[in-house]
Amino acid sequence: MPKRRGAPAFAVESRILFLRHQRVILDADIAELYGAPVKVLNQQVKRNRERFPADFVFQLTSKEHKLLRSQFVTSKKGRGGRRYLPYAFTEHGAIMAATVLNSKRAVQMSVFVVRAFVRMRQMLDANRRLSAKINELEDRVDSHDSVILNLFQTIKGLMTPKKRPRVRIGFQLPAARA
Repeated sequence: MPKRRGAPAFAVESRILFLRHQRVILDADIAELYGAPVKVLNQQVKRNRERFPADFVFQLTSKEHKLLRSQFVTSKKGRGGRRYLPYAFTEHGAIMAATVLNSKRAVQMSVFVVRAFVRMRQMLDANRRLSAKINELEDRVDSHDSVILNLFQTIKGLMTPKKRPRVRIGFQLPAARA
């Protein structure tokens, strides 16, 4: 592991995907982080099914797997590599995986996994708040535009003097009689 602080958390964050409206980590990535073979991880998940409800872990569909395969280079069936659909672990599933693997590295890395998920949640929350503020400012500017235009028209109206009939000062001759 690198000695820099935050490097393992970044390594975990880069592996978090967004599937089925959830943030997940694939079984191969969890196994690598926890220092266990993927086969062992999936075996433990199957043996401890009661610890992994549907909201902790789910198996990808063929369509999801094909979409991911286009992003990540993996071998085709029959040519080595995976011969089954991968599992996706949610935050809670990733933590539970550390408990069933029961290795020292898995326990240590589970801390980084939790921190990565928390950081991802904070970033998404910050983005939502920033987006809401931008929308609020747009609404204010739109409403202020009409108010500012009204203000300018009123000021211009006050700046132009009104034409009043001039009252002459001084002696005036009476109008001539015809």
